[in-house]
Amino acid sequence: MPDYLKPLPDIDPYSKGYWMHAHAHRLSVQVCAECGYRMFPPQPACPACLSDVLDWRPVSGRGRLVSWATFHRAYWDAFRGDLPYHVCLVELEEGPLVAGNFVAGIPEDVRMGMPMQAVFEDVTPAISLVRFTPA
Repeated sequence: MPDYLKPLPDIDPYSKGYWMHAHAHRLSVQVCAECGYRMFPPQPACPACLSDVLDWRPVSGRGRLVSWATFHRAYWDAFRGDLPYHVCLVELEEGPLVAGNFVAGIPEDVRMGMPMQAVFEDVTPAISLVRFTPA
């Protein structure tokens, strides 16, 4: 795996569970132990019941494409060689929305509602990033 020069996440106590699952190539979301609400990105308390008893649970990684955007500007120098690059927003079967990149660029037949599947790319020995591919 070559040197990865793009920004990497700051892993904190709230996101640590997500990154542990991602490293094992499992997509996960935070789940409230009190009411079962599923959320992403990580939060210190459940927005539904305000409990702070939260855990990370794997999800299917399946969802539907809600939106996508094409970036023509590199906000970090390390992205300059990827221009233009595409970011997608996927609504998981389990409810939360997750942003990521398409695996191999924007699909030729891209459309809202397109079934998608999460896959992971190991970018460092410790960090794996979610990508999405048509299901």
